Amino acid sequence: MKHALLVWMLRALARKTAGFMVLDTHAGSGRYDLGGSEAGRTGEWRGGIGRLLAARDSGLSLPNGIADFLGLIDEVGLYPGSPALARALLRPQDRLVCCELHPEDHAALRGRMRGDARVSIHLRDGYEAVRAFLPPRERRGLVLIDPPYEAPDEFARLTEALRQGYGRFPSGIFAAWYPIKHRAPVRGFHATVGEAGIRDVVAAELLLREPVDPERLNGCGLLVVNPPWQFMEEAERMLASLAAILGEGEPGAGTRITRIAAE
Repeated sequence: MKHALLVWMLRALARKTAGFMVLDTHAGSGRYDLGGSEAGRTGEWRGGIGRLLAARDSGLSLPNGIADFLGLIDEVGLYPGSPALARALLRPQDRLVCCELHPEDHAALRGRMRGDARVSIHLRDGYEAVRAFLPPRERRGLVLIDPPYEAPDEFARLTEALRQGYGRFPSGIFAAWYPIKHRAPVRGFHATVGEAGIRDVVAAELLLREPVDPERLNGCGLLVVNPPWQFMEEAERMLASLAAILGEGEPGAGTRITRIAAE
C-alpha cells in the first residue's frame, strides 16, 4: 500500500520538468529477496505482494496506479524497498537522499546505490534528517517518513517531525506511514497533526479487519501533507483494489480516505 501510493506520488511530481528531491528518512536496506531464508521464515510476503502479483498474472483488471507499481517491481528486480523504487523514477535533474541508522542496513543500501551521483546515503537518525536536509535547493520534493514504531512515543515523534518539516518546507509533500492495531493511538495521532498548524493533510487507510486487537497489525495508513492533485480519488481506487485482493472478508475490513486538515 505504502509503496504503491509512493510510486503514484513520484509520478505526479515528475509531471513537471523542474527537478525534485526525495528524502527517505528511514530507508532500510533498499531491496529484499523474497526467495531468501529471512523472507521464507515468515512467508508474510505471500499474503501481500505475492497475492498482488498473482492477481495481475491471472489477468485481473487493476487500477493504473497498482499496475504501474507492479510493473516497476518487474523492472527493478527482487522486492524493492522505497529507495529502490524512488531511484527507478529519478530523472537526471532529480535526486534522492536516504538516511538509515542501522549500520548493516546502511552498508547494504550504500553498496546497492553506489555509482549513482543522484543518490546520497547517510548514516544518521531519520528525524534529525528532517531538520538537516530541508528545505531542498530544488524547492520541490517528497519526504517519506516510515519509522519502525519500536518506541512508545513514536506517534509523538512523528508529529513533531511533520511539524518541523512543514515549517521548513511548507510546499513539500510529506508522506508518513503508520500501523493500525487499534483505533485510539491513530485517533490521537490525527488529532495532534490537525492541531499542529499543518495545512492540507489527508489520511489514506487500508484495513484488513476491525482494528480492535492491539497485539495485531490490522491495517495501515499513509498520512500525506500537500497531496498531489487527484490523490484522494486515485488513492480511493487503488486502496479499494488492494482491499479486494488482500482482504479475507473479515468484519471491519475496508478503506478510508479522511481529510485531517483543510487546504
